[in-house]
Amino acid sequence: MNTTCCRVGIVGAGGVARRHATTLAAMPDVAVVGVTDPDTARAADLAGTVGTSPADDVDDLVARGVDAVWVCVPPFAHGEVEERLAAAGVALFVEKPLGLDVATAQRVGAAVAAAGVPTSVGHHWRSSTVVARARELLDGRTVRLVGATWLDKVPPVPWWAQRGSSGGQVVEQAVHVLDLARLLAGEVTAVHAVADAAPPAGGDVDSATAGTLRFAGGAVGTLAATCRLSWKHRAGVEVYADDLALGVTEEQLTVRDGDGSWSVEVDPADARTATDRAFVDHVLGREPSGPGTVVAYDEALRTHRLACALADSVASGAPVVLDA
Repeated sequence: MNTTCCRVGIVGAGGVARRHATTLAAMPDVAVVGVTDPDTARAADLAGTVGTSPADDVDDLVARGVDAVWVCVPPFAHGEVEERLAAAGVALFVEKPLGLDVATAQRVGAAVAAAGVPTSVGHHWRSSTVVARARELLDGRTVRLVGATWLDKVPPVPWWAQRGSSGGQVVEQAVHVLDLARLLAGEVTAVHAVADAAPPAGGDVDSATAGTLRFAGGAVGTLAATCRLSWKHRAGVEVYADDLALGVTEEQLTVRDGDGSWSVEVDPADARTATDRAFVDHVLGREPSGPGTVVAYDEALRTHRLACALADSVASGAPVVLDA
């Protein structure tokens, strides 16, 4: 591999793939060498936007000598793509969620571990400077209570409202705030969740979910999610320790302690860019050149298991115990 330039391929040509591709194409040490998608017109359009050519399939991308591939596909399409790329020795950036279920993600996890390829998953909130500041403030403190929320609309893609395509809101969307809850408060050992029985028009996913969480460190928490608004109302995590209250969203950190309150605002795009930058540096064998974080596949798998455990609890009506 040329250690001065990272040759990148893109699988998928939807909105998330476009965001990654344009970010990567702007980096002086990255060459985007191909884009593939079952929708060939869409692949050609994105390829033209970033100055490359569409690829016929994953094998065509590999034949172009890629160092890394960004896998930006819907939840139902994960699995075989990652396994084929790992077998070819290609580094993988995988957009969340990791799949519809735990079994698919575990299979991919075993494949990337056996191949020994570098991995990162798109939990870009971890690359935010306000998340880093929240972790500093919580260092040495015992977290008592966590509240995770994702209160939003149905995204404008046809597969999202179908459980067999997206996995539902908790798996596809709220996994971001569940990952942040794990990062700030530690592992979750048990969950119990319920949902309504009124899916959005044209779909079969739950419209609202409420869950409880028990953390290994003793904290308790909740998850509240709905997709029945016509706007994105709130997505974030609140964390409470002794004499400290934190609120973290993509845009802001709010803090209150015994001395008063303050807040910091950030541009969410910065964390997304930093996440891509961090993985490019990782693939090239360099020290990180920014605040971005590489979230290895096995670490993201723990968050995916948590999201799926909440979905399983809704389906069964019973609590689910997780391995801490």
